[in-house]
Amino acid sequence: MTNQKKIVLITGANKGVGFATARELGRAGHTVLLGARDPERGSAAAAELAGEGLDARFVRLDVTDPDTIAAAARLIAETFDRLDILINNAGISRDRPHSPAELPVATLREVYETNVFGAVAVTNAMLPLLRRSPAPYIANVSSGLGTFSFLADPDPDLRPYANLLAYNSSKAALNAVTLIYANALRDSGFTVNSVSPGFCATDLNGHRGRLSAAEGGAYIARQVTGDVPSGVFLSEDGGTYHW
Repeated sequence: MTNQKKIVLITGANKGVGFATARELGRAGHTVLLGARDPERGSAAAAELAGEGLDARFVRLDVTDPDTIAAAARLIAETFDRLDILINNAGISRDRPHSPAELPVATLREVYETNVFGAVAVTNAMLPLLRRSPAPYIANVSSGLGTFSFLADPDPDLRPYANLLAYNSSKAALNAVTLIYANALRDSGFTVNSVSPGFCATDLNGHRGRLSAAEGGAYIARQVTGDVPSGVFLSEDGGTYHW
């Protein structure tokens, strides 16, 4: 399906890497559905891409709200009857300025609600639509900060980010979710991977990243349209991360 028009849903797509990914996939000729919590921001983002001649549409979707998830699935079913690619991009970080020992448990739960439980909830709701695709792909946007290889031996340049209890552990959990779904859906023809945009400057990190959101979006777009195996963590450099 690499050269065929796909129906793509991206959560958290009204800004940052999600928006940049939508632009890249739209430019490649695919239909991009921009999932966003805020109708005003989501509609504006979709309108901007549509103004560039791209097939982009806003879908109201809060990954922590089961009602909007169900409504989004119904809308996609009624409009397209299938979904080819699901990109679970929505993510938050609430660690700063807390140390791991000082992070409120309520804050930890808040991060997991979006980064882990939200991804699972959206995936389960979209599975019937993905099963109608000839080549369904689920991509969970993760981070190298959530790999056990990094946590066990942090890169010196990224050591200041090694103690982000909520964010890093939620991405580690999301990587486990990826592997579990990859194994469960392998016989059904699914590709399920963790994907990485790299260390991008976005609202998530106070714009301290090395890459632009546009670069991160281009990396994600490549990872979800290329010929790749299932059950791997694709990295921004074209290789894979060690879990």
